[in-house]
Amino acid sequence: MRITSKGQVTIPAEIRERAGLLPHTEVDFEFDGKVVRIVRSDARGKPGRGARLVAHLRGRGDIAMSTDAIMALTRDEERPPYWSTAMSSSTC
Repeated sequence: MRITSKGQVTIPAEIRERAGLLPHTEVDFEFDGKVVRIVRSDARGKPGRGARLVAHLRGRGDIAMSTDAIMALTRDEERPPYWSTAMSSSTC
Protein backbone atom coordinates (compact mmCIF):
# COMPACT_ATOMS: atom_id res chain seq x y z
CA MET A 1 0.00 0.00 0.00
CA ARG A 2 1.32 3.46 -0.85
CA ILE A 3 0.72 6.94 0.44
CA THR A 4 -0.37 9.30 -2.35
CA SER A 5 1.35 12.62 -3.07
CA LYS A 6 -1.47 14.23 -1.08
CA GLY A 7 -0.68 12.05 1.95
CA GLN A 8 -3.74 9.85 1.49
CA VAL A 9 -4.03 6.12 2.00
CA THR A 10 -7.02 3.83 1.46
CA ILE A 11 -8.08 1.80 4.47
CA PRO A 12 -9.01 -1.69 3.19
CA ALA A 13 -12.77 -2.38 3.26
CA GLU A 14 -12.41 -5.38 5.60
CA ILE A 15 -10.60 -3.26 8.19
CA ARG A 16 -13.10 -0.38 7.83
CA GLU A 17 -16.01 -2.79 8.35
CA ARG A 18 -14.43 -4.54 11.34
CA ALA A 19 -13.55 -1.19 12.94
CA GLY A 20 -16.96 0.34 12.18
CA LEU A 21 -15.42 3.21 10.22
CA LEU A 22 -18.27 4.55 8.11
CA PRO A 23 -18.04 7.46 5.67
CA HIS A 24 -17.75 10.79 7.53
CA THR A 25 -16.43 9.09 10.69
CA GLU A 26 -14.09 11.49 12.46
CA VAL A 27 -10.67 9.97 13.16
CA ASP A 28 -7.40 11.05 14.75
CA PHE A 29 -3.86 9.87 14.18
CA GLU A 30 -1.57 8.93 17.05
CA PHE A 31 2.18 8.54 16.72
CA ASP A 32 4.27 6.97 19.50
CA GLY A 33 7.64 7.50 17.83
CA LYS A 34 7.52 4.23 15.90
CA VAL A 35 3.92 3.41 15.01
CA VAL A 36 1.15 5.53 13.50
CA ARG A 37 -2.29 4.54 14.74
CA ILE A 38 -5.69 5.69 13.45
CA VAL A 39 -8.36 6.02 16.17
CA ARG A 40 -11.94 7.18 16.26
CA SER A 41 -12.11 10.82 17.38
CA ASP A 42 -13.54 11.70 20.73
CA ALA A 43 -16.82 13.06 19.42
CA ARG A 44 -18.34 14.02 22.77
CA GLY A 45 -20.47 17.10 22.38
CA LYS A 46 -20.76 16.63 18.63
CA PRO A 47 -23.92 15.19 17.10
CA GLY A 48 -23.53 11.67 15.77
CA ARG A 49 -24.31 10.46 12.28
CA GLY A 50 -27.90 9.56 13.21
CA ALA A 51 -28.54 12.94 14.81
CA ARG A 52 -27.15 14.73 11.76
CA LEU A 53 -29.39 12.66 9.48
CA VAL A 54 -32.50 13.38 11.55
CA ALA A 55 -31.66 17.11 11.64
CA HIS A 56 -31.24 17.09 7.86
CA LEU A 57 -34.61 15.38 7.30
CA ARG A 58 -36.62 17.23 9.95
CA GLY A 59 -39.42 19.29 8.43
CA ARG A 60 -39.04 17.81 4.95
CA GLY A 61 -42.10 15.54 5.10
CA ASP A 62 -44.98 16.63 2.93
CA ILE A 63 -47.69 14.19 4.03
CA ALA A 64 -49.40 14.55 7.39
CA MET A 65 -49.76 11.02 8.80
CA SER A 66 -50.02 9.72 12.31
CA THR A 67 -47.21 7.56 13.69
CA ASP A 68 -49.61 4.59 13.77
CA ALA A 69 -50.41 5.02 10.08
CA ILE A 70 -46.73 5.22 9.16
CA MET A 71 -45.92 2.13 11.23
CA ALA A 72 -48.78 0.23 9.58
CA LEU A 73 -47.28 1.05 6.18
CA THR A 74 -43.77 -0.03 7.19
CA ARG A 75 -45.08 -3.29 8.61
CA ASP A 76 -47.26 -3.96 5.58
CA GLU A 77 -50.26 -4.28 7.90
CA GLU A 78 -53.82 -3.79 6.92
CA ARG A 79 -54.90 -0.20 7.02
CA PRO A 80 -56.22 0.88 10.40
CA PRO A 81 -59.93 1.72 10.61
CA TYR A 82 -59.14 5.40 11.08
CA TRP A 83 -56.94 5.47 7.95
CA SER A 84 -58.99 8.07 6.10
CA THR A 85 -58.90 10.42 9.10
CA ALA A 86 -55.18 9.74 9.62
CA MET A 87 -54.45 10.82 6.06
CA SER A 88 -56.32 14.10 6.41
CA SER A 89 -55.18 14.85 9.98
CA SER A 90 -52.31 17.21 10.60
CA THR A 91 -51.13 15.40 13.75
CA CYS A 92 -47.96 13.42 13.34
